Amino acid sequence: MLFEVAGVEVSPWVPPLVSLVISFFTSMGGVSGAFLLLPFQMSVLGYTAPSVSATNQFYNIVAIPSGVWRFLREGRMVWPLTWAVVAGTLPGVLIGAVVRVRYLPDARNFKLFMACVLLYIGARMALDLVRQLRRAAGGTPAAGERLGLRPQSGREPHGQRPACVRVLQRGRSRIAYEFQGETYDVSAWGILALALVVGVIGGTYGIGGGAIIAPFLVSFFGLPVYTVAGASLMGTFITSVAGVAFYQAIAPFYPDMSVAPDWLLGLLFGLGGIVGMYLGARCQKFVPARYIKWMLSGLLVFLALKYAGDSLR
Repeated sequence: MLFEVAGVEVSPWVPPLVSLVISFFTSMGGVSGAFLLLPFQMSVLGYTAPSVSATNQFYNIVAIPSGVWRFLREGRMVWPLTWAVVAGTLPGVLIGAVVRVRYLPDARNFKLFMACVLLYIGARMALDLVRQLRRAAGGTPAAGERLGLRPQSGREPHGQRPACVRVLQRGRSRIAYEFQGETYDVSAWGILALALVVGVIGGTYGIGGGAIIAPFLVSFFGLPVYTVAGASLMGTFITSVAGVAFYQAIAPFYPDMSVAPDWLLGLLFGLGGIVGMYLGARCQKFVPARYIKWMLSGLLVFLALKYAGDSLR
């Protein structure tokens, strides 16, 4: 089957199958599969035009709603944090789209940019795992254990309800909420500044920024990952919608370049992602997340080094 916008020919069952497998493992590790789908499109399918970033963001639009719905049902969506992330990430994503089309249309230069993003995510994941091992060796409980949280098993014991977020302050300068008896108070302006930078990177790469901003919210702002994931996921969804629309809008100004997303290819990736995320969430309790994260970290570092080498040749 020929995908005219992407300029690639591949069987229609391959994109959903690949995204299903990728999202199955990445969802168990707690990260999005979008950052791995883009290397697959560029290296395997040969889809290197700027529109690959827009197509990757369209995958987010199709695949993410199921995950957002899960956080909404569990009462773990911190809406003031979500809107602060969106407000900062949204202009960044639009700037990133311009950077991608105007300054990184060449596949060689974009691969170097990809290498930096992948190396950061992979190294960050490995660093978090090393810290967990050190805490375990020293007998220090992880943040979730200190808060009395249990690993998710897919259902709550009879008579118990999952912990919910209670917002305490949602002003222009501060965001405060309570979760599991602990109070968290952060600067709204700090979140906005971080989200703007992340939005530029995510908009250029084509991942929306969720995989990048979540570790910062946990490490720099001290927020529990149980409340950050929903905000970053929702922010990724909304900014991906804006990013795809922006790529589509500026496409007429670049008639000699593929800028608009390949809707059919993105849809096929997204359909596979929906199934993969659901199955990954269901199977998470059977596979220790740290094993999945070590595998992903190694893969990301390998891809980063590969793309860095390709860009320097």
